Amino acid sequence: MKTFRNNRLIKILAVSAGVLGMSAFSVLPAMASYHTDTTPEAAPSQGAGMGMTGATADANIVELAAGNESFNTLVQAVEASGLTNTLAQEGPYTVFAPTDEAFAELPDGALEFLLRPENQGLLQQVLTYHVVPGEVTSNQLSTGSVDTLGGGVSILLDDGRVIVNDGSVIQADLQASNGVVHAVNRVLLPTELRQALVSELNNAQ
Repeated sequence: MKTFRNNRLIKILAVSAGVLGMSAFSVLPAMASYHTDTTPEAAPSQGAGMGMTGATADANIVELAAGNESFNTLVQAVEASGLTNTLAQEGPYTVFAPTDEAFAELPDGALEFLLRPENQGLLQQVLTYHVVPGEVTSNQLSTGSVDTLGGGVSILLDDGRVIVNDGSVIQADLQASNGVVHAVNRVLLPTELRQALVSELNNAQ
């Protein structure tokens, strides 16, 4: 039964994660394959339909996320990772921000595992893979690759849609005082980080 669960977990992670073979803190570009069963949505205009609760461009990235009801899990993860001051006081940064629904698609137990204090380093690797140095708005993105603090993500522009690895931008250009946030519908994971998470989850069982 344990082998069956492990194999199922690996398959689920393979679908929900990106397919980039990057080390956690490298800055080399990479190109990813795109899942044909993913149907990215077009990015709506700033603030539309994302549960904004009064956050403005005067808010830093953390404050902006905290003021948006779609980023509750992300805010919790940032706090647990110890990256709050970095994302609030430094920058500018561009953040591909997974929504609560994106985190909910992780395998059972994965989020709880990442939020444990003893796994802070692994959680930092997951989150920094979503952070790009500098401010890059949606009209500045082009098909190719973008270097994040945790490795390269692949960008594909297709008929007004912005695809990031195997996810898509569903809300673009949420402006913060120290950067810009693009909401995405997947938690982005490079291959090596995905494999490390699978291994850790298996060992924890």
